[in-house]
Amino acid sequence: MTFTKRFLGHLKTVHNHRKMVRKLCFKCGLYWQGLTHDLSKYHPVEFWNGVKYYTGTASPHVGERAEKGYSDAWVHHHNHNKHHGEYWQDIQPDGTTKPIPIPTKYLFEMLCDRIAASMIYLGDKYTDDAALNYYLSHKYENVLNNGTRNRLEYWLKRVSQSGIYKVLQEMKRQLKDERN
Repeated sequence: MTFTKRFLGHLKTVHNHRKMVRKLCFKCGLYWQGLTHDLSKYHPVEFWNGVKYYTGTASPHVGERAEKGYSDAWVHHHNHNKHHGEYWQDIQPDGTTKPIPIPTKYLFEMLCDRIAASMIYLGDKYTDDAALNYYLSHKYENVLNNGTRNRLEYWLKRVSQSGIYKVLQEMKRQLKDERN
């Protein structure tokens, strides 16, 4: 694939993903998260690696990991975005890391992110159980506090059972209740 096709393809994917996350976040009342979601994808480390490893069918992080054994872009991304479980790690005195609970607003942004990614990558093949199925097939790659994991699974199952737009309204009510 030519550089231009990779550049434009990656730019379009990032734009479409952010647009869908913004739409979902707005529907559940997360206006700031919707506006600022994944802005780090325009940082040179993330953007140019995204262009270099763009395929159109999988995250560029997969290609970067295959070549280098790790992804600079992914490390930068999860360290700058609170909707990723890896952001919420505390280093213990013995050098191990301990996942800590993720606040509800970032958990809900995580849900919107996962659902939007499924929508963008699957296109017309998207169903409301897509994000749950992806999560379950990669469950142990997610570094999450047990309470956060249980809450994430609960909401992914709710989306699968009741549909995204009904669940977004439930999420909006929960956020409103937590603020009061």
